[in-house]
Amino acid sequence: MTFSITTWNINSVRLRMPIVEQFLVRHKPDILCLQEIKCREAEFPLQPLKDLGYRHIIIHGQKGYHGVAIASKVPLLEDHRQDYCGVGDARHISAIFERGSRRIRLHNFYVPAGGDEPDRSINPKFGHKLDFVEEMKALKAGAVPGISSILVGDLNIAPLEHDVWSHKQLLKIVSHTPVETEGMKEVIRQGGWLDLMRHHTPEPTKIYTWWSYRAKDWEAADKGRRLDHIWSSPDLGPFLDRIEVLKEARGWNQPSDHVPVTAVFKF
Repeated sequence: MTFSITTWNINSVRLRMPIVEQFLVRHKPDILCLQEIKCREAEFPLQPLKDLGYRHIIIHGQKGYHGVAIASKVPLLEDHRQDYCGVGDARHISAIFERGSRRIRLHNFYVPAGGDEPDRSINPKFGHKLDFVEEMKALKAGAVPGISSILVGDLNIAPLEHDVWSHKQLLKIVSHTPVETEGMKEVIRQGGWLDLMRHHTPEPTKIYTWWSYRAKDWEAADKGRRLDHIWSSPDLGPFLDRIEVLKEARGWNQPSDHVPVTAVFKF
């Protein structure tokens, strides 16, 4: 039984619904997790997804900013939204789905970007990001006996040396500073998570999921970062068939600066 889950920071779902539809028609994941949808629940374009078979949709949105959603071909149960840092931002949504006899809790995250200056004393956005990551350390992959876990999303941190185009040049750049990367590694360690994107593709192989809009020729420069992630509880690791990073989507019409990342399982 093959089963696939895609995560994608779409950077405004209403603006980019045409490429969402394009992706779903071609690649047909069972579940699509979107981040930075930038709309309220009532403004989310449900019908195009339902027309493609994604009839189970849950949304945690807000006006103009942030926002996460899960669109699924299979039923979603016990949906939950966590208000990390207690500021009212729509940055997390989760639900349980079932495959055969297996129950899996799926978390979809949009971690704060953190601004430009990696110093919380002068940049509150960076402090907010660090506080958010600190709270994530309490999230356990094995929180409930008998329920597996998958965590996906734009986590806005490239934790490993080969998750960025130049480790040395980005050590003082937000998303790859030591305090961020060590914080994310602790989320993984304390939560008992498995980094599925590195499960079959360990370092030193480079993996990127984001290329800046600021680059004149993003493909030629290839100055990417792995900001998007798929983790799981360790029991799902043996069932991972492959990870697909759709780099070509960065060159589509009106693209997001992130590309879809898909985990394919064979249960």
